[in-house]
Parts: sequence; C-alpha cells; structure tokens
Amino acid sequence: MRRSGPLSPAGDRHWRGSARLATACSLVFCAMTMLVDWNAGTLTTPRAVLWLTLSAAIFAVLLPPRITAGRGWLMMRGPLRRRVVRTDALVSVHLYDDGVTAQLALRDAYGRRLQLDSRTLTASPLLWHELDRGLRRSLEHGTLIHGEDVLQRLGDQIDGRTAEAILRASGLS
Repeated sequence: MRRSGPLSPAGDRHWRGSARLATACSLVFCAMTMLVDWNAGTLTTPRAVLWLTLSAAIFAVLLPPRITAGRGWLMMRGPLRRRVVRTDALVSVHLYDDGVTAQLALRDAYGRRLQLDSRTLTASPLLWHELDRGLRRSLEHGTLIHGEDVLQRLGDQIDGRTAEAILRASGLS
C-alpha cells in the first residue's frame, strides 16, 4: 500500500522524556518554594510572581532543543529560536570533541549554521539516516568541501552502536 502525502519528519526519540523531566523539575521547584514561603508566612503576590518567573527560567534552561529532520533539511527548535540547515547543500561539517561531549557543527551553502550534540544522532537512527541522505546529496552536488572523513567516522560509530544494540536485543551478544 502506498502512502499519500509527504513523509513525516524524523525526530529525536528522547525529546519527550527530556521535556517531561524539565517540566517536572520546574513544577517541583515552584511548588517547593511557594510552600516554604507560605509556611514561613512571607508569601506575597510579588514573591509568588518571583517564584513563577524563576520556575519558568528553570524550565527554559532545562528544556532541550527539539531536533527534526526531513528530506534535505535538519532543524533545531529551542524555546527562543529555530535553526535550519539544508543537508543536501552542506559546505562543511566539523566535530568538536572536548572530552565530555562531541558537538557536530554543520554549515550549508546559504550561510546557515547549526550545532548539535552527536549523541542525539546516535540515539535516533532515523535522524542520522536523514542527515546521511542529505550528506550524500551534498557530495553528489559537490558542495561539501570539508568534513567527509568526520561523517564517515561518525557514521561508522553510529552503525556500530546500532548493530550492538540489535545483537543485544536479540540475545546474540
């Protein structure tokens, strides 16, 4: 059976759980601060507004960006802004590894940049597949100047981890 309409974009599988955690942490902070302030008898309207504002700030800091990818594009949407790069027109790809996290920096032919944690791609094979498909198109078009080796290493690493997970789940490892 054939699908009608466009394919749905691939997204980060773990984003919903991270968003729930950010929501829970900010709500617990808000409830605890108001409860302590109310118990001390010092809860006033300005102080309640202060606690609500601080809770909203905690939520904004803890909420991870939502990453989605489709045919030829990758988008990272945060609480304040949205970044999109054309994966089928990438010019350079850099991997910055500081020992704690590895950040993948992408730049397209239109001057747009996007930087994301490489663990997101490892945890979401569909995102990696869409990025890899766009990278192959960039190579076909000849726009990718720097980063082919970086992507090959990252692809091998992601494919290896996916294979290990499949073997572990099937009981062969």
